[in-house]
Amino acid sequence: MVQKKSSVELYRFKKLLNELASKEGKGTELVSIYVPPDRQISDVINYLRQEYATAANIKSKTTRKNVQDAIERAIQRLKLFSDAKPNGIAVFSGAIPQDGPGTEKVEVYHVIPPEPINTFLYSCDSKFRLEPLLEQLKEKDVYGILVIDNEEAAVAVVKGKRLEISKTFTSGVPGKHRAGGQSARRFERLREQSLNEYYKRVADHANEIFLSYPEIRGIIVAGPGPTKEAFLNAGYLHYTFRDKIYVVDTSYSGESGIREAIAKASEQLKESRLVEEKQLIQRLMSESVSQNGRAIYGEQAVRDALKSGMLETLLISEDLNRVEIKIECSNCGYTKTETVDGDEVQVVLPNMLSQKCPSCLNQTLQAKRVVPLIDVLIDEAEESGTNVELISGGHEEGEMFKRAFGGLAGFLKGRMVS
Repeated sequence: MVQKKSSVELYRFKKLLNELASKEGKGTELVSIYVPPDRQISDVINYLRQEYATAANIKSKTTRKNVQDAIERAIQRLKLFSDAKPNGIAVFSGAIPQDGPGTEKVEVYHVIPPEPINTFLYSCDSKFRLEPLLEQLKEKDVYGILVIDNEEAAVAVVKGKRLEISKTFTSGVPGKHRAGGQSARRFERLREQSLNEYYKRVADHANEIFLSYPEIRGIIVAGPGPTKEAFLNAGYLHYTFRDKIYVVDTSYSGESGIREAIAKASEQLKESRLVEEKQLIQRLMSESVSQNGRAIYGEQAVRDALKSGMLETLLISEDLNRVEIKIECSNCGYTKTETVDGDEVQVVLPNMLSQKCPSCLNQTLQAKRVVPLIDVLIDEAEESGTNVELISGGHEEGEMFKRAFGGLAGFLKGRMVS
């Protein structure tokens, strides 16, 4: 069974893939190698030696040199590993232009994927072959949600940390007829017919959506009253879902019922990252207003707690658009660090560098580093042994976390004494 990766591991994996996707070479000079966990490293190196020899037939002297250099660098990288276990290794190597034609430099990267690589692959192209790794980024924790009563219904899908509401319905079914006699019986027959047509409309859409996810783990059917049971008993949902259905009572139907169903079905959805994130933010909201709560928020408070080693868990919004700029004087060594919004870097950095050094008064300030604050905080947290949870902005609690807490908060190991 594949071990579930932390939000930080997945963040770094996705970030590296984005960086590799941005690389572009000339012709077919970028080499991609995928080594499955059961493949001997020595066998792969021998294979690459043969490819190196074959590359000697390339007519273009520049292309020939770049391809052979890329293969040689890939071989040297693979020699660092005794085997490819547990999930295999992907190596990417090639001549990347640094500043236009003629400035190519061979760069080499390796990736230990979160899931096993299934087949060996060797490729030369103008771009790195990333499809096998991008496939691993697809959400595996998929659940269907269907909330229904006699008036309205909603169908949604939980994919990892995202909630996607697919469609809402209104039934158009009239309320129960209270008069007696033959007209009442006729009315009830028509009402029953309308209900079944409504159930079929909802089920047809739900089947179409849920069947498009072969990996779907479960389906939550919820709603107030007995309508959900009547809907299930009508048998309109696809037969393959029978062993995956969980029934939950909710006070609401429609979109409000979807969110309530997720909260009520937390045990069935416990493997879902969405539920984990919702629970973290709900705890943050609760502890931030409690006299004895251990929640803190805001950049300065969080960084102070990290520095003192008092932070147990760090919460960061994936959408946190802050950048840390560090400048240094090349003459006297003076340094200054400032955090700004990502959109302001292009204005703030030139302004900082245009100033004279306040220590030696020379105009010798240089940019030492410009790094996303997320990366800085993750590194600081790992140094202090703090757990890190990255929170998506793709759900209600994640959006509220950005808006109300600035996308940065945490839980202390104990109460800080001021």
